[in-house]
Formats: sequence, C-alpha cells, structure tokens
Amino acid sequence: MKTGKKNFVPAIGIFLIFLGGFVLGQISKNPRIIQPSPTPITSPTTSPTTSPDNFFKVTRAVDGDTIEIEGGEKVRYIGIDTPETVDPRKPVQCFGIEASKKNKELVEGKTVRLEKDITDRDKYSRLLRYVWVDDLFVNLELVKQGFATSYTYPPDIKYQEEFLAAEKEARENKLGLWEACPIVASPMVNAQETSNTDCNIKGNISTAGEKIYHLPGCGSYDKTQIEEKRGERWFCSEKEAQSAGWRKALNCL
Repeated sequence: MKTGKKNFVPAIGIFLIFLGGFVLGQISKNPRIIQPSPTPITSPTTSPTTSPDNFFKVTRAVDGDTIEIEGGEKVRYIGIDTPETVDPRKPVQCFGIEASKKNKELVEGKTVRLEKDITDRDKYSRLLRYVWVDDLFVNLELVKQGFATSYTYPPDIKYQEEFLAAEKEARENKLGLWEACPIVASPMVNAQETSNTDCNIKGNISTAGEKIYHLPGCGSYDKTQIEEKRGERWFCSEKEAQSAGWRKALNCL
C-alpha cells in the first residue's frame, strides 16, 4: 500500500503540469479569455483657441465681419472690414446693414471651418480667423461682392493678394458699397492742424493696436476716420508718420 501511494503522488504532479501547460497555451492563443477590455481613451474636447483649423456651428452673425460660434466665442474675420452697424461710438455706416444681412445669409446656423493665421486674438479677445463654409471662403466672398473692403494687418497676410485683387475688381465693377456709398468726407480737425493743407495723411490705430497711415487714394482712405481721443492723428508727410511709429497701409497700391 505504501508503494501505491508513492506512485500516485508523482502522477498527480505530472497531470497538473500538463494541465497548466495546456491552459497557458490556450491563453497565449486567445488572450481575450482573461484580459479585460481596454478602457477607451477620450480625446480632449477641441476648442477654437487650441485648434487653429476646426469646425464649429455659427450661432449668430454679429455684423458683417464678426460672428458668434457655439460656446459663446466671438470670431472676427481676418483681412477684411465691413461698414459698422453695432459700434456704439459710431452711427450705422453706409451699406453696413446690407453687409450684416449678407454675412448672416452666408454663415448663420451653418457649420464653418475656422482657419488661423498668425495672431490668435485681437485686443477685444475675439478670435481672428478665416472662415469657410464647405469650399466657400466667406472673407473673400464678402469682398468680391462689394460688402467688405480689404483690410489686412501683418503678420496675418496669408490671403492678402486675393483680398486686394477682389477689392479692385469689385470697385471697378461698382459692386455693393462701391456703388451705393458716397465718398466719406474727411472729419473736421482744429484750425491749428489745418494750417498746412498738405496734412492729409490719416494715422489710424487698428483694432489690434497697430499704427497704420493711409494716403489719399489708398483702398481704405475714404472710409477711415480719425479719432484723436484714441491717439489717432493726421500727418503732413510719410516721413513724419514713419518717424512717429506708423507704417503704410498694405492696400495703398
């Protein structure tokens, strides 16, 4: 009886070894038998601030060149300018309502693709973007149809040439504001400043805080108004303007 027990124990050991080997072999062939399903990794939600090129729904058109997207962010179109309709400091400008309606028609309630250039935001914390609806470049379309003028500021000049060419064509064909709006008279200045009749260079400060001067004949000269309380001023020569820290407008052809 003792001999039988001694033979039985090694037999159990050999069986267990074979059983363990079989189980391990099955696991290696099909690891899903005991491995839990991996927890899916959720990508962080993209935002217009962190994603320079993405898609967002437009909740409303604020005016001709500004929109509001889902989440409440406001987006200012890069490279163009439309007549004012909502600036409390200014009256509604010629063709401003038409530009606002056109922008609403193009983008409101639609999903747009926002494309960043260099600058992320202006001094009002609005996102600065080029706006696309499918293959339609909204910024450029507004200029082409005469609802906006080219108003490009470095370093955001990716589509500068396209904007200038579109403005030139719209002006020559008298489209939109180029037909509807009379030439805006230069604002009044005090007698001391008008003593030299050649002081007709407009030193404007952009919404981004950049100092830009406009010569008579420049694309945006007639619509540019000087607000001295903002630090804007008139110059008698380009040299004077440059010495004061202003640079020439890019749409001065």
